[in-house]
Amino acid sequence: RNSLSKQTVSSVLTLVDLAGSERVSKSNVEGDRLEETKNINSSLSSLGSCVKALAENNSHVPYRNSKLTYLLHSALSGSGKTAFLVNISPEDDSIGETLCTLRFADNLKNVKSK
Repeated sequence: RNSLSKQTVSSVLTLVDLAGSERVSKSNVEGDRLEETKNINSSLSSLGSCVKALAENNSHVPYRNSKLTYLLHSALSGSGKTAFLVNISPEDDSIGETLCTLRFADNLKNVKSK
């Protein structure tokens, strides 16, 4: 609480690690790791839908499509600062994932906070 202006300011820091986003056919994972990979990819897809809706100023943003987007609702739609860090691979055999990641990051820059 600011003693001069009498305003109260609150902050939230949310850190989300989406490690493991990869092509299922390429990763050769099975069992629990396969389910985890599918869930991460599904969450990223939902996040992409939200980012697209926000960038296009749509009246409806599908925040409830996944736990991730529901959790990030206030960070994506609020008046605060949001930063995304993306990690890409320098390996030639990862060019598909790298390009997909870079396209996703490019779309993020079109989202404007209030």
